[in-house]
Amino acid sequence: MTVNDIKNILDCELISGEGYLQLEVLTACGSDMMSDVLAYVKDQSILLTGLVNCQVIRTAEMMDMICVVFVRGKKPDEDMIQLAESRGIALMSTSHRMFTACGLLWENGLRGGNSLS
Repeated sequence: MTVNDIKNILDCELISGEGYLQLEVLTACGSDMMSDVLAYVKDQSILLTGLVNCQVIRTAEMMDMICVVFVRGKKPDEDMIQLAESRGIALMSTSHRMFTACGLLWENGLRGGNSLS
């Protein structure tokens, strides 16, 4: 699956990162708690979250994620967009709630990765 496939499955608006649409996505996770992402998530390609602050981008970078999808129609501000662009992370927004977005990705074959616990 590619970032573009996720964009289509979730009917996302691409906010930034057009050059990353063909990157392969192997796994995903959904969380609004970045401390949980840092503590329990391993080898995820994308992050689905409703949290909209620069810590999301920093967490995604630390975890080598290639894309952040904001759920519930949330949109990042310009500072977040610039930070993501400088870190090579695509940003998208979907109107789906977290549960639905994760379910749609699961239904289309995308799985979660290994957790540390």
